[in-house]
Amino acid sequence: MSLVRVHNFSISLDGFGTGEGQQLDAPFGHAGSRLMEWAFETRTFREMGIHGTSAGSLGVDEAFASQWGHGVGVEIMGRNKFGPQRGPWEDEEWKGWWGDNPVFHTPVVVLTHHPRPVLEMEGGTTFHFVDADPVSALEQARALAGGGDVRIGGGVSTVRQFLEADLIDHMHFVLVPIVLGRGERLWDGLEGLEERFEIEATPSPQGVLHLVFTRRADL
Repeated sequence: MSLVRVHNFSISLDGFGTGEGQQLDAPFGHAGSRLMEWAFETRTFREMGIHGTSAGSLGVDEAFASQWGHGVGVEIMGRNKFGPQRGPWEDEEWKGWWGDNPVFHTPVVVLTHHPRPVLEMEGGTTFHFVDADPVSALEQARALAGGGDVRIGGGVSTVRQFLEADLIDHMHFVLVPIVLGRGERLWDGLEGLEERFEIEATPSPQGVLHLVFTRRADL
């Protein structure tokens, strides 16, 4: 069966995956770009049109960042990753943070309590808006994946819900040396999570720590 994966998911030292006050011009709230600065100089993010100001691609970070799309047939994301709106859709013209040609190039299942018609974009991305629990959402995603793996793209609450349901096989988190103090925490309610996974840690010259969680074969 296809794997369920998380990639390039950044968290602060105090466990926050996004800051407080998310809005249209601040997708990560008061955290700004600080959680993702490690990735902006990698070739993978530059090819997606997401980059910083220098020209370098740091080897360790690129090695991890580049695994984001390999073998993935579909992404599942929470509504807050798709956009800043809450409640009933007030603006169905909004097509996500990524412009007319989103970076996914696969089907994307957007979890929302307010389903809407499928949104087809350039480059092969199609957004499917569903009201479903993690188990049902995963079933629907696998039907769209063409045999590929399922990426859980975030945000924080979506990753946490899939972890609570014990549905994730492989995770790549990036521990970023900042303290946010407020926002949305990833690890709340997940005591003992480490018992389910083999964990490897790889430091980066940028000061971040790449943590890879692989489901233990004996479980």
